[in-house]
Amino acid sequence: MQAEVTLEIVVDVAPDQLWRLLVDWERQGEWMPCTRVEHVDGPRLGVGTRITARTGVGPLAIVDPMTVTLVDAPHRYEILHTGRVVKGVGAFVVEPEGARSRFRWWERVEVPGGPLARPLWWVGGPLTRWGFGWALRRLPRLAEAEAASTSS
Repeated sequence: MQAEVTLEIVVDVAPDQLWRLLVDWERQGEWMPCTRVEHVDGPRLGVGTRITARTGVGPLAIVDPMTVTLVDAPHRYEILHTGRVVKGVGAFVVEPEGARSRFRWWERVEVPGGPLARPLWWVGGPLTRWGFGWALRRLPRLAEAEAASTSS
């Protein structure tokens, strides 16, 4: 079973400023809860770049290896989730909205569990949306504070 989550938010920074923050892999943990992202291989950002996200606490974590499949800087990058648990595709999209940025984050993944996938998503879907929502409440604060400190 495939499941999709899409969330978006307007951030009060210029698109290029938001883009730089989004593609700084190691800083994604500053706004993604309980997540550490590492650049594994390839260019810093390009088709073929490989990164790994580890989300969780202690031994209760999901390791999510990804490969960048499309880059349209400073507007969009897409990834392919290649792990044992998380398989699917996703994207970060930045669109100008005046002097601000509209950020859209979507993921379309295969829910594991075979015949249990639907009931697992019934629980996992709201948790996923909650986690994404938490990240999207933190991202503007971080981006806007950083923009304010660089303009001072």
